[in-house]
Amino acid sequence: MTHWIDVRSDTVTTPTPAMRTAMAEAEVGDDVYQDDPTVNRLEELAAEMTGKEAALFVPSGTMGNQLAVMTHTTPGDEMIVGARCHIVDHEVGASPRLCGVGYAIVDHPDNIIRPEDVRRLVRPDDIHCPTTTLLCLENALADGNVVPLDVMQATYRQAKACGLAVHLDGARLFNAALALGVGARDITALADSVMVCLSKGLCAPVGSMLCGSAAFVASARKYRKMLGGGMRQVGILAAAGILALTEMTKRLADDHANAAMLADRLAAIPGVTVARERVEINMVFWRPEAEKFSPELFAEFMRGRGIRTSGPHNGEYRFLTNKDVSAADAARVADAVREYMASL
Repeated sequence: MTHWIDVRSDTVTTPTPAMRTAMAEAEVGDDVYQDDPTVNRLEELAAEMTGKEAALFVPSGTMGNQLAVMTHTTPGDEMIVGARCHIVDHEVGASPRLCGVGYAIVDHPDNIIRPEDVRRLVRPDDIHCPTTTLLCLENALADGNVVPLDVMQATYRQAKACGLAVHLDGARLFNAALALGVGARDITALADSVMVCLSKGLCAPVGSMLCGSAAFVASARKYRKMLGGGMRQVGILAAAGILALTEMTKRLADDHANAAMLADRLAAIPGVTVARERVEINMVFWRPEAEKFSPELFAEFMRGRGIRTSGPHNGEYRFLTNKDVSAADAARVADAVREYMASL
């Protein structure tokens, strides 16, 4: 079988052999009745690792984020969000459609929300205005950067001074903590709720955790049922999630190192410009500068060498390293890009 190198995302990882064994042997119950012991263990673990009272196992990060919006807000409210955050850019307009909540957009080149943004965008107590009730933060950011802890602290304090709830999209929380040199709980202390993906870089086949206060999670659990996310003998999946949190979080430094190496090798290729300042976790963003560059032919060329890539977004490519992309694989990706660029 062909060994494919897949740099489209860190969601493409396959479960480890230990995960497959744990899934096969998992003790299960009915999670809607909250008597699946493996799910219960996963939720207790996630709550402890994020420093929250409780946690909820959900099918996806998108559902986790939208459950948080539903729980923190009332239809007709407005929430402060980054222009290119996952909730706005990659969740199919779910917040206005499912939650009835509008966006107050922060649009900065570095995608970081600061205290002055919160002060500026909180609506006045006016009959004509929606009520601002929620600030949504992200760390790590979708552009590969991480938000410095002192900036996040100041923004969180401003939000609380304005009476807002704060939700953190922490899909790659453990990558952010590693890049910042802090503990995950140092980041999650700056949010009332947090969503963490088990399937982004942590190799679980499916699932995310939504963590917060006991009252918050109880409400989110009911909304999860409303959205069709009430699962039954889902301990089979939760077993992989436990290993994602206890084992796979410990190896993320490899992915960061491989991303840095890949960025350096790409930057050495004539006609390639790498956003090196944004290589803080496992993401590498780069642009082809050659006039004859064809996204379609490039994708075909890479596939011919056993490499799966996504197409460009606004002219920029994103390569992600993960458990299934070794250092040798990353070097092979760079060599293939060099070969294609030299052919133009």
